[in-house]
Amino acid sequence: MADTAIDYAAVFQALPGMVALLTPELVYADANEEFLRMSGRTREQVIGRYLFDVFPDNPDDPSANGMRNLAASLNRVVETGERDAMALQRYDVESAQQPGEWEERYWSPVNAPIRGPDGKVVLLIHKVEEVTELIRARERAPGDRDRVMEAELYTRARELQEVNERLREAHAHEREVALALQKAMLPAPNPIGHHRVAVRYQPATDALNVCGDWYDLVDLEGVDRIGIAVGDVVGHGLAAACVMGKLRSALSAASLVADGPAQALDALGLYARSVDGAENTTAVQTCVDWDTHTITYSSAGHLPPALLCRDGTVAFLDGATDPPLGARPEHTPRPEATLDFTEGDTLVLYTDGLIERRDEDIDVSLGRLAEALTRHRRSTPELLADALLLDLLHHGRATDDTALVIIRL
Repeated sequence: MADTAIDYAAVFQALPGMVALLTPELVYADANEEFLRMSGRTREQVIGRYLFDVFPDNPDDPSANGMRNLAASLNRVVETGERDAMALQRYDVESAQQPGEWEERYWSPVNAPIRGPDGKVVLLIHKVEEVTELIRARERAPGDRDRVMEAELYTRARELQEVNERLREAHAHEREVALALQKAMLPAPNPIGHHRVAVRYQPATDALNVCGDWYDLVDLEGVDRIGIAVGDVVGHGLAAACVMGKLRSALSAASLVADGPAQALDALGLYARSVDGAENTTAVQTCVDWDTHTITYSSAGHLPPALLCRDGTVAFLDGATDPPLGARPEHTPRPEATLDFTEGDTLVLYTDGLIERRDEDIDVSLGRLAEALTRHRRSTPELLADALLLDLLHHGRATDDTALVIIRL
């Protein structure tokens, strides 16, 4: 049977529901026939025009909020790339036959993204169901019981949406506070001698998913020695960010006086016992010594740092791994290992948000990191950091917080 080309433009126009396509700037790119018919507008009145120029709020209704609610939903889709289903909305429409006269209308919209090849949202699908008759059924005498019940369900959905919106605003505020706290505690590092360092902290894209990842760099006693650490507190939100701040400061102080990374992590483990929410935190501490050209390291359940050699080979520092904080036997020293490096090699420390994927073996994730490092081995630390975020995060978007430190040795 010969293949038959599908005329998707015709399919779009024939869709039984009201559907429009919007640009990320909320300008109409297209609308199907049902959308135009139900809204009482012609194609010339809609296509190429800004959404809220075509359908503004009723100026005679000071309580009108349909435009604000719809804009918030559409902008969320653009920012998150996720579908957003709105509950019942009252959104009055100006009569096409009698300009200046506004008709009371109720709608149930669903907004969804269309992504381009780079993963960015290029169009929005705006699908609308008019439910005005259902709402009016409530106002009539006994009549159709099923219609009245359906109208009640739509009304309850509207109330739930309002509660959800308040929760969303509360979570968004918490996220802003947490990000401000993280930014204050994770500043760009001061220059470390002549060594080139790049750091990145990329919060999760999900507005409700602020976590407790951190990084730290500190000058150690000696001619040319520094300590570099990354860590990850279990949990989300402001509480995790606060725990992160305590542990980062404690490890930074311990690394200044401890006899090596393992001893610094031992001290951190003791301190973590007195901090609620610190259990099962992972961290890795390294000491880079340019006098001996060695990296000494110890890991508390954290993913292994990567050493990118000048020839493009990658070695993972996995020879001194122990359980996370609070998950190991007491009075047992943590392991410590040392690895030689050559001038021009690159040390990379990171948290799991950079590489891990659900339902994927960790060796596959580490292999993908090694391939990316080899591919970009000639890049400066700053360019390498940007390349890793672009290559390894899904469509450039973080589903978990990501901390990254890169230093040219």
